[in-house]
This record gives sequence, structure tokens and C-alpha cells, in this order.
Amino acid sequence: MNRKLIAVIACRNQGTRLYGKPVQNLDIDQGLTILDYIICCLKTVKSIDEIVLAISDEIDNKIYENIAIKHKLNYTYGDKNNVLERLYKSASEFGASDVFRVTSESPFIYFQNIDKLWKDHKLNDFDATFFDEIIDGCGYEIISINSLKKSLIEGEAKHKSEFCTLYIRENIDKFKINKVLPKNKYIRKDLRLTVDYPEDLVVCRKLYNEFSHLKPRIPINLLIDYLDNNPDQKKILSQFIEDGYNKMYL
Repeated sequence: MNRKLIAVIACRNQGTRLYGKPVQNLDIDQGLTILDYIICCLKTVKSIDEIVLAISDEIDNKIYENIAIKHKLNYTYGDKNNVLERLYKSASEFGASDVFRVTSESPFIYFQNIDKLWKDHKLNDFDATFFDEIIDGCGYEIISINSLKKSLIEGEAKHKSEFCTLYIRENIDKFKINKVLPKNKYIRKDLRLTVDYPEDLVVCRKLYNEFSHLKPRIPINLLIDYLDNNPDQKKILSQFIEDGYNKMYL
């Protein structure tokens, strides 16, 4: 069986803390948004056959259709609350066997091991591969379309929210799971590289500005070293650390 890995990115302009997080600019002068950067990075990953935007069907999310067109991507629309259904719809409509999942507000993905983990995922016929415990915002998940369907059928409302692999994580006996941890350098519960608050955006812009010459594949180790050498930037993030990790997987 030929396997097709599609990166499906759920997009919605929600958030009371910071509205429209994916379309906030990393580079203000160039008009480069967080989502633009994620797409550009994922396009460099050999294992990912296609990128699809799974857009919430509210009127103020039309901007994501425009982003998809700009990057020559496919897209779908679906229910604003049922993120799991949007992922499944996008995967099935465009012939995915498996979904590569990252969030739309976390620009700095640990891209170095994606090809290897996808190879392992296929070879061992895993239902899900979770790259966990890395710095908040840098991890990802690979999920078979059959596992998404099973979660959609058997899961409750909470499993269909933005925590759309929660059913798999709570029912590990029903799935064949590969949980992969990064090297110790990347397990840093004193750091975060996601954008949920305006303060997160300030730091991520700063990091991007420092390393933009390496775009769209800025290595996470350089970001870690920079933050360790600039405690003022770490301090900006410190107030959000505990809550972020507590709610990461639920």
C-alpha cells in the first residue's frame, strides 16, 4: 500500500488573549506571518507530500483561503469547534493515509527527524507517532487516517476540540503508538516557542529577526542557546510556562 503523508493545519481566528495568532507577522517589514513561515518550512520536508489548510467556516476566516491560494495549497472548510472532523475531512478528501499535525501558531518546528520518524511509522505500521516532551510549540504528531476516523466515531466532544489526539492518548490500548522523546537538550520546561499571548509574539519576532538568514529552517538549538544567553527574553515567557505545559496534552 502506498502511503501519503499530508500536513493538515487547522486554521481559525480565535483567541481572546491574542486574536488571529496564525496571521500575526513574524517579519513585519516583509509581511511574513507565522502561518507563512510554517508552510515554507514544511515545504522543505521530503516526506510531506502535500499541505492542506483545514479552515473554520466562520466568515472572518476567509483570510486562510487567501493564504492557501498564495502558497498554492488545497484547503477545506468545516465546523469551528470540531477540529478533529476538519482534520479527517481534509485528509480523506485529498487521499492521505496519514496526517502530519502541527498547530498553526507555533512557528519553530523541530524538522530534523521528521523523515526518519515517518519511515519508522510506515515500517512498523503505527497508528500514531507522537514527538512529545520537546519545548512547547516544537513538537508534532503523525496519525493514520483510520485512527482519526476511530477517534471521530468513538470520541466525545472534548476529543474533537483542538486536543484532537486526546482520544488516542486516553485509549492507548486501542492503538499502536510510537512515542518519541527528543534529546535532553530539547526537553526544556523553562522555555516555550509558541504564540498564545502578545508577549510570546514579541519573543518569537525577536528570535526570527536574529536568525532570519536561516529561514525557513531555523534550528531549534540556536533558539535555545539565544534564550539561555538572553535571560530578559526568557523572563518575558516565564509567566506562561507552567500553564502551557499543564494543558499541552490534557
